[in-house]
Amino acid sequence: MTPFHQILANNLVANVVNFTVWFAVTFWIFLETDSVFATGMIAGIFLVFTASFGIWFGSIVDHNSKKLAMLGSSIASAFCYATGLVLLLLEPNGAFLNPYGAYLWVFVIVIMLGVIAGNIRSIALPTLVTILIPEDRRDRANGLVGMVSGIGFLTTSVLSGFLVAYTGMLGVLVLALSASLLAFFHLMTVQVDEGRAPSDPQAPSEPKRVDLAGTIRVVSAVPGLFALIFFATFNNFLGGIFMALLDAYGLSLVSVEVWGLTFGVLSTAFILSGIVISKTGLGKNPLRTLLLVNAITWSVCCLFTVQASFWLLAAGCFVWMLLGPYAEAAEHTTLQKVVPLERQGRVFGFAQSVEQSASPLTAFLIGPLTQFVVIPFMTDGAGARSIGSWFGTGPARGMALVFTIAGFVGLMVTIIAFNSRQYRALSEAYRTNNDDDSSGGASVAHPA
Repeated sequence: MTPFHQILANNLVANVVNFTVWFAVTFWIFLETDSVFATGMIAGIFLVFTASFGIWFGSIVDHNSKKLAMLGSSIASAFCYATGLVLLLLEPNGAFLNPYGAYLWVFVIVIMLGVIAGNIRSIALPTLVTILIPEDRRDRANGLVGMVSGIGFLTTSVLSGFLVAYTGMLGVLVLALSASLLAFFHLMTVQVDEGRAPSDPQAPSEPKRVDLAGTIRVVSAVPGLFALIFFATFNNFLGGIFMALLDAYGLSLVSVEVWGLTFGVLSTAFILSGIVISKTGLGKNPLRTLLLVNAITWSVCCLFTVQASFWLLAAGCFVWMLLGPYAEAAEHTTLQKVVPLERQGRVFGFAQSVEQSASPLTAFLIGPLTQFVVIPFMTDGAGARSIGSWFGTGPARGMALVFTIAGFVGLMVTIIAFNSRQYRALSEAYRTNNDDDSSGGASVAHPA
């Protein structure tokens, strides 16, 4: 097995650990408190942390060995999960039943810091694709990355639902701590040639700092790159709705075991799309692929909650999961082509921070807004009276209405982006960019 494939497998374990914890704590707290507000707050905490730490994590990746950055990620996650386990075992009586209690939210924050530490890996991995994979095969390698994410999502969904149902958070945290340490010790044995030439003692070394201004200059120098990042930011603004409400909506239709198992089955779509991308690539213009899949997914979003149907919800989620890796692989392939290698960690981190910065606002707002405005609107308010006869009434239909509106907005924005000059400019930059110039060292890359 090549180093690249060993790193993919190692990342699979880490992703399963971190996302199982995230899903599980969301499921568990909803079942403990029966509060949509609480699940929205958890999504918001995740996104605030992601946006806050992205640029710093990117500088860690750029200024250190990618392997060392990944090892640090595993140790940080393991420490947080161990702390969370102690808090769980020392819980004051009934502390986790109150969705507004301080002890509950200290526990959530500690756990989510462990999850967020895994984002260092998500920044380091695409830079390793640049280093280890030739330019003409990177889109396919990014497809494999998406496939691994899909396998992890499948495992995560099944594990989190059943672990919460049968062991609560105790089993989740014991598993997370053990698997984080396993990923650490396995990665220690993987030999990765990052192509780092010995430094010239006469050459001035780049200071090891975040250098946000320099990163912004790199992004600004590529026509249309800021537009791509801001387009993804708007998508994530709407995506915060899904993070805040999808679990609550799904759990309003089926039990936690069925919901976890459903996501496990549906996430085979991630695997299928990853396999297809690894075989066929993304075409000559990955940006066109990105916008096409966005148009399809937002169209589906308009429809998949129109009626209170578990099967309609499952079909919509399947399409989202099938096309999601295309969008992620397209963005990564574009950045790997047009951004110098020595800056890729910070640019990926900057993109992560900016793109996620809108979602916390949505996630924090949408939980209370849905709970206190939209749900009453669709339960016994004007919405229930005007469209309730065919759309349905009640709390679940209030959440459904939010999804439908988000789909229409997302589709309109995608159509605008398709016709923008920024789209044409970045497409041209990708087409004409010479890889030796853009990769800033990728010429030393070798096949995995």
